[in-house]
Amino acid sequence: MTNKERRDQELLYISDQEVFEEQKRARRLTQKMNMVDRSDFETICKIVKELLGKSDGAFINPPFYCDYGTHIEVGKNFFANYNCTILDVAKVTIGDNCMLAPNVAIYTAGHPIHPDVRNTAYEYGIAVTIGDNVWIGGNTVICPGVQIGSNTVIGAGSVVTKDIPDWVVAAGNPCKVIREITDQDRKFYFRDRELDQEVWQEMQRCKTV
Repeated sequence: MTNKERRDQELLYISDQEVFEEQKRARRLTQKMNMVDRSDFETICKIVKELLGKSDGAFINPPFYCDYGTHIEVGKNFFANYNCTILDVAKVTIGDNCMLAPNVAIYTAGHPIHPDVRNTAYEYGIAVTIGDNVWIGGNTVICPGVQIGSNTVIGAGSVVTKDIPDWVVAAGNPCKVIREITDQDRKFYFRDRELDQEVWQEMQRCKTV
């Protein structure tokens, strides 16, 4: 097998010239995105669409960094805030209506633990999957192989090393489930602050449209 084929099967591989050639496309596009006028939302959207393997209405606030881009698939209404990094050696799949806060890092890339193996330059990538309606808080790190369930919130500063289920708030280093998300949470937007009547009525109106 070629190193590219080994990489795509989540086996140990070496970043050879063929692999570097694939990365050049992403580096050109991310450099273009990161240098564009930040108020030129239309151009940013076009670059995002060209960069990612699959997207529908995605927007990324530059700067943004990734290895390939084509290994990233996002659903509808994806939003990533400033300074996000996605090392997409393996597939990164993100569902609909997901938000990444500033400085979120998603790592599929890894290196062997033992130095004798690591020093041979072999590395690997293990896929990361994030469900629908997920909010990832700022400065969160998501490690290789992690799956995060739908409708979940990951608190700021978390280091996610293991799978997180649907419908929970999770946080910490290592990230752990704090509590479930319930219908009671509909009433609040921050701690004990309740939605005001104007917002509540607008939400009800949107449901009927």
